[in-house]
Amino acid sequence: MDYIVETLDNLIHQTAFFNITGGNLIMIVVACIFLYLAIAKGYEPLLLLPISFGMLLVNIYPDIMAPIGEDGTAGGLLYYFYLLDEWAILPSLIFMGVGAMTDFGPLIANPKSFLLGAAAQFGIFIAYFGAIALGFNDKAAAAVSIIGGADGPTSIFLAGKLGQTALLGPIAVAAYTYMSLVPIIQPPIMKLLTTEEERKIKMGQLRPVTKLEKILFPIIVTIVVSMILPTTAPLVGMLMLGNLFKESGVVRQLTDTASNALMYIVVILLGTSVGATTSAEAFLNVDTLKITALGLIAFAFGTAAGVLFGKLMCWATKGKVNPLIGSAGVSAVPMAARVSQKVGSEADPTNFLLMHAMGPNVAGVIGTAVAAGTFMAIFGVF
Repeated sequence: MDYIVETLDNLIHQTAFFNITGGNLIMIVVACIFLYLAIAKGYEPLLLLPISFGMLLVNIYPDIMAPIGEDGTAGGLLYYFYLLDEWAILPSLIFMGVGAMTDFGPLIANPKSFLLGAAAQFGIFIAYFGAIALGFNDKAAAAVSIIGGADGPTSIFLAGKLGQTALLGPIAVAAYTYMSLVPIIQPPIMKLLTTEEERKIKMGQLRPVTKLEKILFPIIVTIVVSMILPTTAPLVGMLMLGNLFKESGVVRQLTDTASNALMYIVVILLGTSVGATTSAEAFLNVDTLKITALGLIAFAFGTAAGVLFGKLMCWATKGKVNPLIGSAGVSAVPMAARVSQKVGSEADPTNFLLMHAMGPNVAGVIGTAVAAGTFMAIFGVF
């Protein structure tokens, strides 16, 4: 009888009910809210669903993220996924998939889009100085600031390279959350900074881009950017390699794999491992609140800077540029471009801005990678 009682007692105490904390319960509720937003509202479910499920798992069973023991004891399942984040493998593969899925034609047809993409990186530097003011050290501030580009893979890449693994979870979750909430955060800023007349501006059709131009573009960008900032090679190189797969026309199987099967496998691994960094102990603290606030401020400033530079280009071209496309200069591809299209079509249903917005959008991806490489060069990290 004593054996049965002892066995039942052991089984009961092995359940999560006896180990869960109030913080875990809070994070479980947050995870469920994110799952609702992903499934019911469709807020970037490819990112938000695996992240929120990883968050749910780690707060019920923390050992799923347990590191490898000093005695060689195996680590938790998601810990091994997380190592691929730390080693910058998954962020680089994400960039290759993005390159294979993205048409760089609008950027090639309108090189001035690079300026809009650069302007939208203003939020990164606002966040950097803001993080310094809030007490973060210089490397931590740099890692936090990349959230302003709304670029999850680059945020993870830079945090790992700068040795800010303790902050990687909050930084990644904030970056991916703001990427998911682009359709909510950006429109009010865009409407505040533009007039209805500006939002109604119709832009002329982009010139046709030749196949040769599309093939040469990723090669030239890789050479130029990597020569100036070699530290950007893992991100920019993979982005351009994926695009070269697509545009060369001779490796359809590689293009299909990079843009579909491999991309989705990487999203699963990266999303669940990022979500699993949000244990209550690691996430519910003052630094996380600071990072979340700084990320929002940076993203808002980046959006505003892109729109304001778009207004400047509108003035310089005597009304030929719709300022709304400047908001697409953040790195959330193609969500930010779709938001530009949506806000423009609300002002005039016949207005079609999507392809024009894709130029700054692609430029923003490159710009954020360059910003990350600049920080790495400043701190002597390779």
